[in-house]
Amino acid sequence: MKICIATGGYHKPGETFVNRHISELFGGNTCVICNKFSGTNPYDKSVAVRRNDSGVRSALSLGALRDKLRYKTLRAPRGEAKQRLIRFLAEEKPDAILAEFGPEAVALSPLAHELGLPIFSYFRGYDASKDLRKASNVRAYRRWIPELAGVFAVSQFLLDNLARHGISNPRSLVIPSGVNTALFRPAEKRPSSFLFVGRLIEKKSPDHMIRAFCDTAERVPEAHLTVIGEGPLSETCARIAQERGMAGRITLTGPLPHEEVRAHMARTAVLIQHSVTAANGNTEGLPTSIQEALAAGMAVVSTRHAGIPEAVIEGQNGLLVEERDFAGFGAAITALAEDPERVARFGARGRALAEERFDNRMLLAKLETQICAWSAA
Repeated sequence: MKICIATGGYHKPGETFVNRHISELFGGNTCVICNKFSGTNPYDKSVAVRRNDSGVRSALSLGALRDKLRYKTLRAPRGEAKQRLIRFLAEEKPDAILAEFGPEAVALSPLAHELGLPIFSYFRGYDASKDLRKASNVRAYRRWIPELAGVFAVSQFLLDNLARHGISNPRSLVIPSGVNTALFRPAEKRPSSFLFVGRLIEKKSPDHMIRAFCDTAERVPEAHLTVIGEGPLSETCARIAQERGMAGRITLTGPLPHEEVRAHMARTAVLIQHSVTAANGNTEGLPTSIQEALAAGMAVVSTRHAGIPEAVIEGQNGLLVEERDFAGFGAAITALAEDPERVARFGARGRALAEERFDNRMLLAKLETQICAWSAA
């Protein structure tokens, strides 16, 4: 089977889950439709750009307004953009389209239905949380999601959130992004070592996480935190560490190559991540960093947020607190800093769970099987 992967931007190095589908799904028998093409094509795929002509004139054209009434969206390709995609799909001959993120499914559903191509969507986070704050997005989802050949999501939380807004499809299945458990493996752990991996943005509240760690570090002299990533809160995080006198106990590395992240996870004992619902409604789906941490044999301290409790089983492989319970979060960090045997138990159980539920080879096979079954139906 050949699958066309539809995504917002290609290539984006940070979108490891999308890149895995492009490079590995159905043995790599894929092509790509994207809204924006960076010019970088590391997997040597055939690529088409779906983007309509930009500008106010295009958005206010008669065709655009007609599409808005008919399709509930302005994203559907029209004019030359539509003809370009028709030619591309005729040449590539994919058997189905997998739209990474809900907006891509909305944009391409009209064309897929016109051509008789099964189209699937994969929801991952913002597309089933923040995007639902706009009534126009909800209307578009209600129009097209029920007509998809199938819907995948990285967590049950996202499917439930869509359903709360009257958006559902009878062919829906939770398949997490997964992790390469052969690459992410535990090594000898440094005692009282903590790690955060991700964007330094509001929904991950890294500033509050660092304050909570500082409280622990004042009680546990050997505790050390490494923060991998960057974002709008980078300077704030560095300032907090400096003001608390913890510059030597907190290392902010900025972004690192994936292999270096993997090495840090192998040697670090505990992953900490205080995810919250952002002011604009943005949430996690099921963070890849947590799945990778479990595979690397790390204990996890996090929040009862989005799909996180679907991976972090409280008291089994980690500790969870409510969103914005920063005192409780700090107490959980301290509890693990002072109990290395418990950390080791959590890490071993996390590794076992990752092998059982989050191995990406198993999940890719499950996705392929389901796409084939629903396409035939």
